[in-house]
Amino acid sequence: MIASLILISVIVLLSIPTAIVTIPWAIFTGNVNPLYNASLAIVRIGYKLCGIRIITQGLDNVPPHQACIFMANHVSNLDPPALLPRIPGRTSAFVKSSLMKVPIFGWGLKLGEFIPVSRDGNITGAQQSVAAARRVLEKGIHITTFVEGTRSKTGRMLPFKKGPFYLAMETGAPCIPVSIYGTETMMAKHSLRIQPGEAHLVFHAPVYPKDFTTREDLLQAVRASISSALPEWMRE
Repeated sequence: MIASLILISVIVLLSIPTAIVTIPWAIFTGNVNPLYNASLAIVRIGYKLCGIRIITQGLDNVPPHQACIFMANHVSNLDPPALLPRIPGRTSAFVKSSLMKVPIFGWGLKLGEFIPVSRDGNITGAQQSVAAARRVLEKGIHITTFVEGTRSKTGRMLPFKKGPFYLAMETGAPCIPVSIYGTETMMAKHSLRIQPGEAHLVFHAPVYPKDFTTREDLLQAVRASISSALPEWMRE
């Protein structure tokens, strides 16, 4: 529980002064980079102090100067803060709509052009999310998505959501599969307790939508790539 308290304390203590300075700056100048970079720095500090070590492989697979869609499996609440700071350049991400309503944090997400997603299965809402993501990619900003749509309770991969693959086929943006493991032992679903340890992120070679005839074929190729670097017990 000590690691959890350290992480929460670091985030709270550093986020308040950071928000006071960088949110008004972003509003008045339109430059969100100081807010984005400071937020990632806070996460890095918090993870280091609470004993979470991030082992990253394959970053050289990411095409330079090109907006990509990063597609990762999801086993813990620790995954997004572990992954986003390691992505080269700025990334947006799909987030639960409810997070946009959280004071200060929600404002930061909106300024960072994060994309709200509703889980009620509404087709119109899903189409709006995909359209918003397309506009973000056109600005040269990456998109990050956890393609299962929710955390796996067991660590084994769940079925993938279709939305990110609609987006990929429509835009042609390179898909970067990312395998995440290790975090499932550090923070279980529905728990705030954090155990120090090593989180592994493996960035795979790009999967290009133009090489596939159907969305389903693209999905299966990304799934196979993510699965290839996971421990055997986490695979299908």
